[in-house]
Amino acid sequence: MYRFLLSRQWVILTLIGLVLVPTMTELGFWQLHRHERRVEQNAVIARNLDAKPVPMTELTSPGHTVPRSDYWRQVTATGAFDSAHEMVVRRRTNADDRVGFHVLTPLVLADGRAVVVNRGWVPAAADQKAFPEVPPAPGGTVTVTGRLKADETTGASGIKDLKGLPPRQVMLINSEQQARLLDREVLGGYLELSAPGPAGGSPEMIPEPDHDSIGAHMAYAVQWWLFAAAVPVGWLVLVRREKHDRAAAKESTPEPAPAAA
Repeated sequence: MYRFLLSRQWVILTLIGLVLVPTMTELGFWQLHRHERRVEQNAVIARNLDAKPVPMTELTSPGHTVPRSDYWRQVTATGAFDSAHEMVVRRRTNADDRVGFHVLTPLVLADGRAVVVNRGWVPAAADQKAFPEVPPAPGGTVTVTGRLKADETTGASGIKDLKGLPPRQVMLINSEQQARLLDREVLGGYLELSAPGPAGGSPEMIPEPDHDSIGAHMAYAVQWWLFAAAVPVGWLVLVRREKHDRAAAKESTPEPAPAAA
């Protein structure tokens, strides 16, 4: 009755189904894990943004790698801006998705060490190789507040991204790179400025990260699991249809007449 399942096309169809079910199930768990990581990350961001600011020197030091648990932690730093060594980071967008630069200004602490401060976004000049127009940083001794961020890397530290770039322009915000350029110790990670705000509205301050949205990962997980459940159901439907069609074809085929004596 079900001998047709041994045919080549049905064996192939069955094998495809046996591969699809665990694959779709695994994809569902992959999306579930992404959902869980997003929820966990949102909780870390919210907790660190709400925490009382602490001196940046309490959380990091030269050569220190900022752990994920300290991302977005509110920190403060007191020192004097070194505008002579100010740099910009290429290909950065603002809240309106306009492409421009982020402004990096070293803040030199009382002990001679420096903090890389991302003062915000400025539009690009007409000539991409030209240094953009950047409002000056405050003079004298200042106290800044911001969010602690980890160094940006390409998988290998160094200043390779400076090759071929115009003067005072980089592609990454990296404290080790800045330490080489400044020839002084720089605290690991960097400070994304949140206060005080610029007097003239420029550089444009970087908004807080979105920590309310959880994305559609959970919906995708359920979708993959529904697909996985649909495969055996669909296989059974096809088997029953094939059996019915074969039975109907057999009934409609006339029996051969008996041979004459």
